[in-house]
Amino acid sequence: MRKEIDVFDYAKDIMKAVSNGVLLTTKTEEKVNSMTISWGTLGIEWSKPIFTVFVRENRFTKQQLEKNPEFTINIPYGSYNKKILGFCGTKSGHETDKIGELGLTLETPDKISVPAIKELPLTLECRVVYKQKQAENEVTEENRKAFYPQDVDSSFHGANKDYHTAFYGEIVSAYIIE
Repeated sequence: MRKEIDVFDYAKDIMKAVSNGVLLTTKTEEKVNSMTISWGTLGIEWSKPIFTVFVRENRFTKQQLEKNPEFTINIPYGSYNKKILGFCGTKSGHETDKIGELGLTLETPDKISVPAIKELPLTLECRVVYKQKQAENEVTEENRKAFYPQDVDSSFHGANKDYHTAFYGEIVSAYIIE
């Protein structure tokens, strides 16, 4: 069962969760994949509710989004297994079936092709309406040094030299799985 929500009634819960980590889930014909993110914005653009995610260039998730420009944001609400966020934040979807290894329950989406995850029940279904690669020369020197160290290989999960692409997802459905 689902309880439909007004996303802005839950804005504080959503943004507090983002700072601790939420899942960004993608789906192509080959695979459903979830990646832990702790960067994201919630707002309004083009008179639509938008959730923007930032994905590094060499991430498996970016490849998934290029093939299918839809995603869900899966947000802890109530008690949950914190191992989910740790595992999905350190393993690559290139080599790992994170959904299978964690035994996560995929829920049929309302309006897009990407499923929700029952274990993280506050769900935003998003359809990409705009994307833009970050311009390296527009990032402050302080943030370049802190978040884009050029001496760390791109395959390392914790930090790397790759810049991000911002994917602006129109929130087409928002609910809590009960």
